[in-house]
Amino acid sequence: MQLPLSAIQDADSPRSAGVDLEYAGSLAEMEADLPPIVVHRETMRVVDGMHRLTAARLRGEQEIRAQMFDGDSHEAFLVAVRLNVSHGRPLTLADRRAAAVRIIRSHPQLSDRSIAVTAGLAAKTVGSLRRGIDGPPVEARIGRDGRVRPINGAAGRQAAAELIAVHPEATLRRIAQEAGISVETARSVRARLRAGEDPVLDRRTRPELVDRDEDRQMTVKLPEADPSQELRSLLDSIQRDPSLRYTESGRVLLRWLGPRVLVPDEIPLTLSHIPPHSRLNLGSLARSCAAAWIQLAMGLEDDYGNTAAGGVSG
Repeated sequence: MQLPLSAIQDADSPRSAGVDLEYAGSLAEMEADLPPIVVHRETMRVVDGMHRLTAARLRGEQEIRAQMFDGDSHEAFLVAVRLNVSHGRPLTLADRRAAAVRIIRSHPQLSDRSIAVTAGLAAKTVGSLRRGIDGPPVEARIGRDGRVRPINGAAGRQAAAELIAVHPEATLRRIAQEAGISVETARSVRARLRAGEDPVLDRRTRPELVDRDEDRQMTVKLPEADPSQELRSLLDSIQRDPSLRYTESGRVLLRWLGPRVLVPDEIPLTLSHIPPHSRLNLGSLARSCAAAWIQLAMGLEDDYGNTAAGGVSG
C-alpha cells in the first residue's frame, strides 16, 4: 500500500550507528523504484527500510510503498534482524551479536541455531552469548523447523522406549512425532533397546554422545579419503541403475538430481572472493540445503529400514 511519510515512525533498529546518510543519498539518486519498506501496523514503526525511507524524504516525496507487518513488537524486531541480515546494508558483527542477545532475552525458548540463522551468527556464538545471560529457565526450545525439543532429552527418550515397547512395528517417524524427539534420536533409542542397553543416555558418564539432536542432524560425515571421488562414484552408480534409466519416474529423478549434487573439489569460488555480508547469506543457504538433504536421507533410510524389516507405516 501507499503510506504517507508523515504517518511512519522511525525503526527500532538493530543498527547501533543508525542511518548511513551517504548510502541513503545514493538510493535517493536512483531512478528505479525501490522495494517497499516493511512497517509494523500496531506502532507504525519501520521494521525494514530506514535507508529507503530516508531516501524518499531526501527526494521530497510525500508517500512510500509499504508492506504491513502484524505481530507484537518482539516479533517485529525478529523480522527486522532477519531482513537486515539477509539483504541490503549488512549489519556489523557487533550489531548482530547485540541483536542475538536481545532475541535470547525476549525469546529464550528459541534454539541457538534458530537465533543464529536470524542474526547471521554461528550457533556456537549464540550458545556462548546465552551462557553469559541470566535468563529465565526453560525446559524446551523451539528449533528452526518449529518443533519443540526438550533441553534434557531423557524424558523424550523414555517416552520413545515406551512407545516402541507397545508398538514395535511403528515407524521411526511416528515414534519421533509422538515422543517429541527427532527421528535420529528415535533410531538411537530403538538400536539401544535391541542391543539390550538403557535407551536413556547417561549424560554424566557418556558425554561424547550428548550432542543436541538439532546439532547432530546438521552434521555431515564425509568419507575420510577422497569425498569428491566417493560422491562421483555414488552418483555414477545411481545414474547407471537400469531401474532408474529405463523408467519415466527414474529419468525424472535423474534429471532432478544432476544439478543438485555439489562435489567439494568443483566449488568454483574461494571464500576470499566473496564479500563478508554475502558469506553470511551463502552460509545460511548452504546450511538450509544441507538440512533438506539430511531430512531426505533420514526419510529414505527410515523407509528402507521399515521395508527390510517388514514394518508398517504409521
